[in-house]
Amino acid sequence: MSNFSIIGKPIAMVDAAGKTTGAGKYTDDLSLPGMLTGKILHSPHPHARIKCIDTSRAEKLDGVVAVVVGSDAPNPYGILPVGHDEHALAIDKVRYVGDNVACVAAEDEATAERALELIDVEYELLPAYFDPEDSMKAERDLIHDNKPHNIEKDYHHAFGDPDRGFAEADHIEEARFIANEVTHAAMEPHSTLAAFEIDSQTGNPGRLTVWSSTQVPYYLQHKLSLVLDMPMSQIRVIKPLVGGGFGGKSEVIPLEIIAAVAARKAQRPVKITYTREEVFWAHRGRPRTIIDLKTGVKNDGRITAVKARVVQDGGGYCSYGVVTILYSGALLGALYDIPNIQYDGYRVLTNKPACGAMRGHGTVNVRFAFESQLDELAAKLKIDPAEIRRRNLLQPPCVTVNGLRVQSYGLPECIEKVVDRSGWKERKGKLPQGRGLGIACSHYVSGAANSIIRSDMPHSTVNIKIDRDGGVVVYTGASEIGQGSDTMTAQIAAEVLGCSLARVKVIAADTDLTPIDIGSYSSRVTFMAGNATLRAADAVKKQIAAAAAKKMDCAPEDLIFSNDFLTKKNHEGAPSLSPPLRQGGDVDSPSAAVSGRMGTDHVGTGALARPAEHHSATVSGRVEGQILRGSLQQKRREDDSPKNSMSFEEAVVTAIDFHGALTGTGSYAPPPDARGGKHKGGGVGPSPAYSYSAQVAEVSVDEDTGEVTVHKVWAAHDCGRALNPVAVEGQVIGSVWMGMGQALTEEMIWKDGLLMNPGLLEYRSPSSAESPEVEPIIVESIDPEGPFGAKECSEGALAATIPAISNAIYDAVGIRLHESPFTPERVLSALRAKKNAKPLNLTEGVDPTSPVKFREHGGSLWFKGKGQMRHGNDMSRAPSPTSGEQ
Repeated sequence: MSNFSIIGKPIAMVDAAGKTTGAGKYTDDLSLPGMLTGKILHSPHPHARIKCIDTSRAEKLDGVVAVVVGSDAPNPYGILPVGHDEHALAIDKVRYVGDNVACVAAEDEATAERALELIDVEYELLPAYFDPEDSMKAERDLIHDNKPHNIEKDYHHAFGDPDRGFAEADHIEEARFIANEVTHAAMEPHSTLAAFEIDSQTGNPGRLTVWSSTQVPYYLQHKLSLVLDMPMSQIRVIKPLVGGGFGGKSEVIPLEIIAAVAARKAQRPVKITYTREEVFWAHRGRPRTIIDLKTGVKNDGRITAVKARVVQDGGGYCSYGVVTILYSGALLGALYDIPNIQYDGYRVLTNKPACGAMRGHGTVNVRFAFESQLDELAAKLKIDPAEIRRRNLLQPPCVTVNGLRVQSYGLPECIEKVVDRSGWKERKGKLPQGRGLGIACSHYVSGAANSIIRSDMPHSTVNIKIDRDGGVVVYTGASEIGQGSDTMTAQIAAEVLGCSLARVKVIAADTDLTPIDIGSYSSRVTFMAGNATLRAADAVKKQIAAAAAKKMDCAPEDLIFSNDFLTKKNHEGAPSLSPPLRQGGDVDSPSAAVSGRMGTDHVGTGALARPAEHHSATVSGRVEGQILRGSLQQKRREDDSPKNSMSFEEAVVTAIDFHGALTGTGSYAPPPDARGGKHKGGGVGPSPAYSYSAQVAEVSVDEDTGEVTVHKVWAAHDCGRALNPVAVEGQVIGSVWMGMGQALTEEMIWKDGLLMNPGLLEYRSPSSAESPEVEPIIVESIDPEGPFGAKECSEGALAATIPAISNAIYDAVGIRLHESPFTPERVLSALRAKKNAKPLNLTEGVDPTSPVKFREHGGSLWFKGKGQMRHGNDMSRAPSPTSGEQ
């Protein structure tokens, strides 16, 4: 048992009341005097040159204040320095159905919608590319002229000696896997409100304030500066409550720029909120992916070599694409001990909405393929699927063949836990026909060790201020998006300072008030912002300890901070101070978490002990030159003799008397030895720590309909240390739930570049009624560099769910599915093929057990004028002679 008083305890989210009562404000809840409504005109074509835009009729409509087009914001931008290929509004051509063409700012929504119909756009249609392997063959009419063959980026890596590894293998398995496209489906649609202050000296628009549903306020501020040609100091970005992100709000979405451009032209505040259909068009979700995978093993199951060729359907713009394709290769390592790896990755442009980051960024689809193929090899070798994974474990601390440093590694315990809890040994392969168990593992980064902005600045900085009333205010740029980062920040500050959680107030994600944090993505916030918070709190604690020690006639290191009191370590009745040793010799203290290369000292190992009694905080205050009756100052004047204990508030007042302002700053950047190799693309994949997950899924398959039912999932997750166990369990359950959606039902259905299911009714995320029982199991490996030993818990579990279900389907009915999701059509098609039954064309001619290419869905596009039109020279999508389409 630890001696923590707040860390490791189940605690309600600090923002829970506002969200559950409706008092909290999301962006679309906000309003300003004179605010206009913005609506965006989208392209009806997947690929076309814009010859002319005439907005005159729209501008004359009563209630229209401004119309903006691409020429109003000509500067390009992008989330990556290598990918500045987007404009707020299209300038020369459109690249997907839904691309942004113009925006109307009007007095009300109805007027703005009418005005959109009055904008005349003349297009010159171009050939469109929808399949990435076809797109890679393009010689002309490229999506971006500077990207030959429509290839955004390709990487070719070899680590170890893959050819020798395959030569040494006793068994080799090789297959193609296809993972279809999915999106985030967050409850809150994207929304942005932009307003310019009027400069009192010139009367022109001055400072810009933007309220936006974003995971990356600092990046948004930076991109607004680029597009609007404004200094960052003149732009303020505020993140209100966010109703889910999952990566979909981790880059700058066009409406965030468009709202500011419209507000500047209208000289009034403008708010734009996407409809649900527009959210699907904005997308930035997980790309359709082709994985050609080859794995070699010895007779005992040890992996000798892996070769992967990955082709991602990236959509019309770069987005996070370079990072996504690199993650897919880099994170083949750091889960198992693979001595030889070859990776060829292609991020390909197509005429569809851009794909970006989504929970488990870059790893999920390749992990589905790898864990499925590992299961196939285990079956051929007659090795238990859990055992073959045990035989390929890493031996930490270590550095993988591709340069990823691993220190804490709870995967062995994760496997042990799910095998035990599920009754794997007793039940695997012995359940009735149609019911089965499957196992799979996964991992993820605890933040990227290298920033995407190519800067040496800290990844996170936190400021703490404590006033005479004993209130602790923590300023952090980290974005709370529902994952609990504000609660984590408050917990760490309270634990280090030994004060009650009620004293701590977190002010987050306001670029005017909070220091820079590079955003909530890649599961970085707990590790990085948590360490920064710990250091800031430790800096303040030292000041308090130094002042209190003088009053208490002891050394600062002899003070115990706990439950709103400071107590001498050797004072009779003081709590016991013997925090337990954990792996690596670290102790349950902030100093242990930041020792060595992190270079921060800690005052007193007793800071985390729990006293026998709880004392409530008192209240004090002082008016300059006076002492308030009943205040701490009056009590101290009456008794200045040394004492054995002191309330937290009294200690704070003493410190302020000695030091003046009581503030502390903490920053975090990953250590150099965690930043990976020097090879091209080596900056993506390295992390200061990795989480680990193992899952067992139990499913049943209806052999008449092909329907798969998941009955239970056992999910063990190594999160380093669970700072808030109830939050960790919630994140694990959410990851499994999201993974189950991608495994069984979720799929973006395309027909010639047009999204056929752009709504939550047609895009089938699992409902609560369909969700199985999920048993989350927390494994604590205590990372030596994480805050109190913590690391990632929000994304790593997702990738294991899909192959666990796939492997369970094989155990149930003996079919191997190589295409996700495992819909009834695909399952039934595979079952009929296995039984040599009469084939039914349920999957557009694509064999789900051995897919060769992506399939197109839906019927012919009968509606003319509303949907996209094909170009006569379209090489990748020639019209069918019987379709009736032109």
